[in-house]
Order: sequence, then structure tokens, then C-alpha cells
Amino acid sequence: MAHWLIKSEPAVYSWDDLVKAGAKGTHWDGVKNHTAKLNLMAMKQGDQVFFYHSNEGLEVVGIAEVIKEHYPWVEAGPPWVLVDFKALKPLPKPVSLAAVKAEPKLAKMSLVTSFRLSVQPVTDEEWALVCKMGGL
Repeated sequence: MAHWLIKSEPAVYSWDDLVKAGAKGTHWDGVKNHTAKLNLMAMKQGDQVFFYHSNEGLEVVGIAEVIKEHYPWVEAGPPWVLVDFKALKPLPKPVSLAAVKAEPKLAKMSLVTSFRLSVQPVTDEEWALVCKMGGL
């Protein structure tokens, strides 16, 4: 199983919105960056994903799961794709960008090095540490 991080502006689509979507989850649209698209295409059903609030909050707030692998984003046309996610659980303590940047073991995390990328890989070591920082 791989791990990922997806970003969303809470005013556009928040963690609470994903929770309200329930078990059916939602498709993830709006990704029109080729590197982010390739990351979406690499996701497999069952992969776990940090949900990050961007612009407001700047923190990892929950864990979601890939429930449907990439498929064509018809409205946007080729080469863009969608992936479906559902919420799994909130982090008991959201992990801020400042806390991630302050942790030397996370200095190479994409959240630090590729901050603007909206869909990012997360290593197993990074995953475990952010989960621990978030109270899991």
C-alpha cells in the first residue's frame, strides 16, 4: 500500500465535506498539473491519503482512502483524470505545515519541498511520523 497527500482549500471542499459524502465518497477533480495527475494515476484502491487544508489552516486534518482508481475526467477531457476518495478518520490533533517544517525527519517530505503540488507521494516513514504527530 502506498501513501499520499491531497490538498484542498477548505472554503472550496473541506474535510467535513468529505466526511459528509460518507462511504460513497467523492471524485477528486480540479487537478490540472501533470505531475499531480501522474500521482493520481499511480494511486491504487485501498491506498491511504492525508487530507490537507491549503490556504486556510495549512494542516493535515484527516486520513482518506482511495475507493476508485483513476478514470477519465470527461468534462475536462484528455489527459485529465479523476480518483474517488472516502474519509476514514480525522487526526485527533491536526498537523500544521509549521510543525512539519520544524521536524528535521520531514525535511525531504514533498509537503516541504514541493509545497505547491496538490497531490503528493508520502513515504512510509513520513506517514508514520505525521500520524504520530497527529495523535494516531
